[in-house]
This record gives sequence, C-alpha cells and structure tokens, in this order.
Amino acid sequence: MRLFENNKDEHPPAGAIASVTHKKFDVVSYFSGCGGLDLGFQGNFTYQSQFYEELPFNILKAYDFDATCKSTYEANIGPHFEVKDLTDVNVSEMPSSDILIGGFPCQEFSICGPKGGSTSKRGALFRAMSRYAKHHQPLLVVAENVAHLPRLNDGADLRRIYRSFSLAGYRASLWKTFAPDFGIPQARNRVILVFVRKDIKHDPTPPTPKFAGKHRSVEWAISDLMGTTDESIANQSQYFRAGLAKSGNGQGDEVSPQHAPGYTVRANAKSRVQFHYELPRRLTVRECARLQTFPDNFVFPHAATTNIRQIGNAVPPVLGHVVAESVRNFLLHPDVQGLRENNIRRGAK
Repeated sequence: MRLFENNKDEHPPAGAIASVTHKKFDVVSYFSGCGGLDLGFQGNFTYQSQFYEELPFNILKAYDFDATCKSTYEANIGPHFEVKDLTDVNVSEMPSSDILIGGFPCQEFSICGPKGGSTSKRGALFRAMSRYAKHHQPLLVVAENVAHLPRLNDGADLRRIYRSFSLAGYRASLWKTFAPDFGIPQARNRVILVFVRKDIKHDPTPPTPKFAGKHRSVEWAISDLMGTTDESIANQSQYFRAGLAKSGNGQGDEVSPQHAPGYTVRANAKSRVQFHYELPRRLTVRECARLQTFPDNFVFPHAATTNIRQIGNAVPPVLGHVVAESVRNFLLHPDVQGLRENNIRRGAK
C-alpha cells in the first residue's frame, strides 16, 4: 500500500487527520476503457476551472480487452493498464484489492441495443466482476451501467446479477444517477450498482445531487471553443463531416441544445455525433470530451472514430469523482477500517 501524505501538493480526504499518515485504498479496475471512472477515483484534475481533489485510491491494475485504450489510458492516467479479455481469466493471478470498480458492457441492457440481457455472451460479463469478488473478497464493488438495466426483462437480469454477487458474499444496492444533477452537462442516465461485503454492517451513502434544478448547459461547457479550429486545444480539430442520415430515426442528427444539458455522448462508430448549437458542423472530439467532463489535458491519441468510441463508452470523470467521494467516506468508517486492517494482517501471514 502506498501512503497518503498530507502536504501542499496533495489533498487529504474529508475527515482525515492532518497529522496522521493515511494509507491509500487499493483498487482494481475492470472494463476500464480509456479511464473515465479511474480518473474520477484518482481525482487531482481540473475541469472547467474547478479542481477535483486527489482521493485516497491507488489503482493497482486496469483491465480491458480493447488494445486502443491502452495508449490513451497510459498517456493520461498511468502505466498499470493490461490488455486482457475478462471473459474467462484466472482471477488468482490478479492482485487483491480493497475495491473493485468497472462498467461492465452495457450494450445488451440498453434500450437502443440488442437487448440480449444477462444470458448473452456480452451481457454475462458482469460475472467477471463477481468471480473476482468471490476470490479476492474486496470490501466493496462498484459497477456502472445503463438506466434501462433494472427494467429489462421485468427485472430478471438485475436479479440474476444480484444473485451472482450474493453467492460471492455481497449484498446489493442501486444508485440512480441523472448526470446533470451532479454537474455533468449531458443528459446521461445511469445506474451505479454497489456491492458491500456481507460482514460489513453498514452501507455507503449515495452522493448528493448538488446540481438538481441548476443544470449546466452545452453552452456552459463548450462556448469558449467556438473560435478554436486547430490543436491548440487537443482534439478540437477532429470532427465528422458526415451529412444527415438518409434513413433511420435520425439519432445523432439532432442539434445540441444551447441552454440545456446535451444529448448523451454515444460510442458511435457511424460518425453520427450531434450538431453544434450554432456552428454548421457536428461536435468536435474535444467538445464531446467536455460534455463527458474530461479535462482538456486528457488527450485522445487516435483517429476521430476511435476517440469518440472511447469517450462515449466512458464514465464521466466528474461523476466518477462524486461516486468515489461517497466510497471514500464509507471506507473511512471505523468499522470498515477495522475489517480492512484484519484483511491486511491475514494477507501478511
């Protein structure tokens, strides 16, 4: 475990005693993608002039099968990314951790997807997380997915996921998150599944929606980019020049609302990114990254199609940070700290 020192370059978690050194919590990340959720847990970034404090989490390993994400992740977050298909891995070869985080694939649960559910090959990948949990017994598992998951197949898929984690030794809770309520300028509905080890007697508190009723708009997020057409701000010169769709329901051909949160940024491989509210073009890669709350110094190194896919698949870092703050407060509870110390002692034997 690395140590969290209280000095001028670091921001101790709320409630930490300044004179006491505090160990960081070890994290393993599954389905990491380009690292939106991981960046949120790490903190120490600035988005739209607001600094998001460093949080006491040390990411040991980040796993994803998409090799293009490796260069993005390592350029922006750290060298601990490993390209791995999590379908059938030997979890005993992975490091133990205090927390497992990840957004297991959402396509089979999406209202716009094939709706294969939890019995499809891709939909069953939640079991990769429950297998890790069963073997390593982290204190907590945090999983993100689409808002339609609890409703799909009359709730059968969610019950199947809950049962898988229950058999691994965890109880479940579900946090509904409408991203604009948490400061994200994008109408993104998601659920956070939180699995707590059954020997822990209390649960983390869901984050407070501090921006409910005062949502940030697309204009707030991207208006300062209107005069920039080069790479003086990374990825601002990248955008799709595709015309309007000749068929279909027009998804992706909408004009972004100026004075309200934007449409959901999707992992779209067909160049169908919404149009700018004023300029005669689609949103740039950087503008999409802004709507997803990536800081401007988070650079996407690929062609536009790959970059947009990575951005659309990501958890907004600001939302990740809000969730991580709730997790931090939970883990600092004396009862949880006692269990963690027992785990450390057992592991040292």
